[in-house]
Amino acid sequence: MAPHEIRRPFKRPAISDQQKRRELSLQRQAQNRTEAQQQARRLASSILSFPNQNSEPQPFESIDLVPEPIVEEPETETDAGDISEIDIRQAARLKGFEARRWFASQLMLPEWMIDVPDRLSEDWYVFARPAGKRCFIVSSNGTTVSRLRNGSLLHRFPSALPNGARTKEGSRSAQSYCILDCIFHELDQTYYVIDMVCWAGISFYECTAEFRFFWMNSKLVESGACEAPSTYHRYRFSLIPVYNCDHEGLQIAYTGAVPYVKDGLLFYNKHAHYQTGNTPLVLVWKDETCSQYVIDTDNKGQVPNQQQVVLELQDNGQLVTSDDPPVVLGCLNATFIQETGLHSGNLVRFAVNDGGLTFVDGKLEKADLHYVGKVHRARAFADSYSKIVFQYMARHSPLRIEHLFASIGTVSEHESNEVEMVG
Repeated sequence: MAPHEIRRPFKRPAISDQQKRRELSLQRQAQNRTEAQQQARRLASSILSFPNQNSEPQPFESIDLVPEPIVEEPETETDAGDISEIDIRQAARLKGFEARRWFASQLMLPEWMIDVPDRLSEDWYVFARPAGKRCFIVSSNGTTVSRLRNGSLLHRFPSALPNGARTKEGSRSAQSYCILDCIFHELDQTYYVIDMVCWAGISFYECTAEFRFFWMNSKLVESGACEAPSTYHRYRFSLIPVYNCDHEGLQIAYTGAVPYVKDGLLFYNKHAHYQTGNTPLVLVWKDETCSQYVIDTDNKGQVPNQQQVVLELQDNGQLVTSDDPPVVLGCLNATFIQETGLHSGNLVRFAVNDGGLTFVDGKLEKADLHYVGKVHRARAFADSYSKIVFQYMARHSPLRIEHLFASIGTVSEHESNEVEMVG
């Protein structure tokens, strides 16, 4: 494929329905009225109580800050039925694979940017994503807990968050709790806050990103959580500079200095509510300038010769992504499934052969896949469709930073009349 030039229409040809799904997601937000307050309260309760629900609280002097190991348990079916239908309070009783799968579904997960969004400069924020461990932070009942997206415990500690430590000043009712979406950056032992789900018992699930970011910036500083660690505040929290995605904002996010290691850029639609699972209203994008790992590496840190994808095996033999609804990338026959000992629900790794991925009218028509094997049980979900396509593009025809700049008006004088310039 010939390289893209700067002097061209600012939109690359769409290779997916990502823009359509963004529009549908915004429509659903306007129509849905969920029990967000109850969801946040129960989520706080379940994260704090899982998995040692019946254990007595420990004094802070004896708290173990060593990450809790993931216990390998058989992937057996649960009597609770469809795990997505489990009540949030029931989640505290889940074990092993099912617990990891449930907790993983509570975070809002970005899609990978495979098409440049419409109205990028008007409707989107951008910021540099810290490298580290994505996790939920919950403060309640005088303690603070962080859990990784697979459900395992990262830290249990005192903090300056609402009801996050056993201090006289911090004593509040049991209804006062906080839920933050963070990335733990190990080099400086700091939790970088990328979103606010709940603050002092108030749910923000149905609030726009524009409002959540405003509230987060004011309340987090007021709480003292951004101050240096102390007796009742074991880890420092830090805000991330968020910019309007105009030319200046994108440039600063892309090349500006930050106190952490960058791992790509995150783009937030200003109107996006906090919705669990994959969403096209939050996007991640990478290149070699802003990330050490643009193309996925193997367990040795090496880039494999062939792209690797992880898919979920369904009852009918179809291989699907983690999207809702899932995207079918292939199918295994019954004989092969039996010979390899695979079962419905297994996550299976494949390599993309020389035939690659074939698209017709923006839709994936076929994928040339070669079976590699089952993946580790610690993994909770298959790859998303957008990740698979982004990784394929990164190897063959990447979406480059100049395409993003071109879409928000930084084009040549020849094109200046075609694109509205954003100050």
